Amino acid sequence: MKTVIKNFFNQESSGGIILMVMVALAMLMANTPLDRFYDAFLNTPVQIRVGALDLHKPMLLWINDLLMAFFFLLIGLEVKRELLHGTLSSISQASLPSFAAIGGMVAPAAIFLAFNHGDPLAASGWAIPAATDIAFALGILALLGSRVPLALKVFLLALAIIDDLLAIVIIALFYSGDLSTVSLVIAAGAVLALLTINRLGIRSLMPYLLLGLVLWVAVLKSGVHATLAGVVLAFTIPLGKDEDGDCPSEFLEHNLHPWSTYMILPVFAFANAGVSFDGLSLSDLVSPLPMGIALGLLIGKPLGILGMSYLAVQLKLASLPEGVRWSQLLGVALLCGIGFTMAMFVASLAFEAGMMNYDDMSRLGILLGSGLSAIGGYLVLNRTLTENK
Repeated sequence: MKTVIKNFFNQESSGGIILMVMVALAMLMANTPLDRFYDAFLNTPVQIRVGALDLHKPMLLWINDLLMAFFFLLIGLEVKRELLHGTLSSISQASLPSFAAIGGMVAPAAIFLAFNHGDPLAASGWAIPAATDIAFALGILALLGSRVPLALKVFLLALAIIDDLLAIVIIALFYSGDLSTVSLVIAAGAVLALLTINRLGIRSLMPYLLLGLVLWVAVLKSGVHATLAGVVLAFTIPLGKDEDGDCPSEFLEHNLHPWSTYMILPVFAFANAGVSFDGLSLSDLVSPLPMGIALGLLIGKPLGILGMSYLAVQLKLASLPEGVRWSQLLGVALLCGIGFTMAMFVASLAFEAGMMNYDDMSRLGILLGSGLSAIGGYLVLNRTLTENK
C-alpha cells in the first residue's frame, strides 16, 4: 500500500488528479444535504489581532488571500528563474511562447466581451477566461507519457509562465479596490527593505520571509490584491548560488512546490468549485456569462495561441520548436483552455460571493470550458503523438 501511494505522488499527473477529486468533492457537498457543512466551513470567521492590527475574514477569503499568496510566491520564483536562467532567458527561446501567451489572453477576452458587452457588471469579468491552469494542463500532458516531445513540454511551461505573469499584471491594474495611501507607503517601505537586504548580500531566508509578511499585510490593507505581495517577495530573494552551492530562491521553490501541488491548490479548488445547481436551468447554462467564459476558454484560447504563433512564424519573429508540428501545437493550445484555478481566482475578484448569482454562473462556465478543453486537448494530442511513434 505504501508503495502504491509513493508511486502515485511521484507521477507528474498526481497534482491534477487531486485537483479533480477536490472539485468533485466540492460539487458533491454543494448539491447534497452536506451543503450546510460546506457553507459553514467557507463562512467560518477567522480573526488575527495584534494591537491595532485586526484581520477578520471568513475562511474563504483567508484561503483566497493568504494561501494563494504562497502560490503566487511560487509563480514569482519560477518566473524569475526562467527569465534569468531558463526557457525565457533569451529572445529566441521566449519569442514564440510570448506571442502565443498574448494571443491566448486577447482572444478569450474578446469572445467573452462579445457575449457580455451589454452588461457592465458581467463585462468586468473579461479576464476570467484569459489565464491557464498550469497544474491541470501539465497533468493532462503527463497522461500521454513519454510520447510527448520535450520541446512541447517546454513550450507549454514557458507559455503558462508568461500567461501567469500577464495575469498578475491584469490583477494589479484592473482588480484592485480603493487604495489606502498609508498602507501603500508601508508596502513601499517593505519592498525597499527587501531590495536593501538583497543588495547587502543577505542570503538567509528568514529576513525575507518576515519582511514578506509585513508586505502581505500592508498590501492586503492597501486595496491592491494581497497575492501580489508573493510575486514581489519572490523577485527580491537571491537566485545565485553561494560558495557552498546553496541558492535561497531554488531552496524555497523546491520546498514550496509540493505544498502548492498537494495542499494550497487542492484547498483553493475545494473552496471555490462548489457550484450549487439549485435553481439553475439549461437557460442559465447558455446565458451570456457562462457561455462567454466557456467559449473563451474552449475556442478563444486555442484560436489566440495558434493565430499569434502562426503570425509570428510567418513574419519570422519566431520559429516552431524543433520536432513539433502545428497539429501538436493545437493540442497544447486546447490544454491552455483549462483555466480552472486561475480563472476561478479572477472570478472571485471580479464578482463578490453571491452577487446576483454571478459567482455561481461564472464557475459554471469555467468548469464547462475547462472540462471540454481538457478532453479536446487530450484527444488531439493522443492522435497526433501516436502518429509520431
